[in-house]
Amino acid sequence: MTVVTLGAHILDVLARPVEGIPDGQGTVVVDEIRATAAGAAAGTAVALARLGNDVVSVGAIGDDDLGDLLVAVMTRNGVDVRGLVRRTADQTSASILPIRPDGGRPSFHVPGANLTLTAGAVGPGLLAAASVVHLGGPDVTFGLNDPAFFEMLAHARETGTVVTMDLLSSMPDLLDGAAAFLPHVDHFLPNEEQAAAMTGESDPEKAAAALLGRGPATVVVTLGSEGSLVATAKGVQRLPVVPVEVVDTTGCGDAYCAGFITGLVQERDVLESARWGTAAAATVAQGLGSDACLTDLDGVLGLLK
Repeated sequence: MTVVTLGAHILDVLARPVEGIPDGQGTVVVDEIRATAAGAAAGTAVALARLGNDVVSVGAIGDDDLGDLLVAVMTRNGVDVRGLVRRTADQTSASILPIRPDGGRPSFHVPGANLTLTAGAVGPGLLAAASVVHLGGPDVTFGLNDPAFFEMLAHARETGTVVTMDLLSSMPDLLDGAAAFLPHVDHFLPNEEQAAAMTGESDPEKAAAALLGRGPATVVVTLGSEGSLVATAKGVQRLPVVPVEVVDTTGCGDAYCAGFITGLVQERDVLESARWGTAAAATVAQGLGSDACLTDLDGVLGLLK
């Protein structure tokens, strides 16, 4: 039962707590600095592997030191990275995130090689052989917006592969492009801002209903501290967050997707899968970075007891 994560691969460098950038050559001593695999494909891949799934990740990274580090992090966590292509003309996508004491996370970001990913990077038969294919950030890997790739997805779904999708940005132009993927997706997991931007609906339930009309069987809208909602043809169910002390929200969306997908792989229904996603996100929120505190599935599900 293999999960393929396909899309945005980013190396995050995070520091906490950061109250401000010092003037001149000033130095601020912080409690913690970490480098993690991030992005809606790489971050989700690591979280999936930690939850016990076999994961193959596909994306484009630079042929550089940042790429080497990203590969090392993913490999150490048990992700099969043979689907990553290396680009000599583009650097590995990377972000620097100074995390505020309240968990806020401004960022400095380089899109890098993510913008070069195309359907040619996807191995023949890979998607059809997977139990789940997760499209992580097709809004920023817009080279996949290609009839040839949509044919791959259609063939994979015909053979029983389930397709999930999450987004990376909130930029309207990029989100408009991501809408082309919706007819090829079974479960779509945007956040509230993305759902509103794609539909023009500020009410998340109305936004979810509009997105359901574009193809997915399930739309899960994450609502930050307000939890999430699960919308299907049968109606809408809201789920609260699991109360934890929040250190950093980086990667919570990726962890939610990983928990949700793990539930699907283990034949849970979408509502129970969303509960697993909620618990995975709460786990990650308790530490620094997209994989913080995430050790195994039992630890995540323990939060639901």
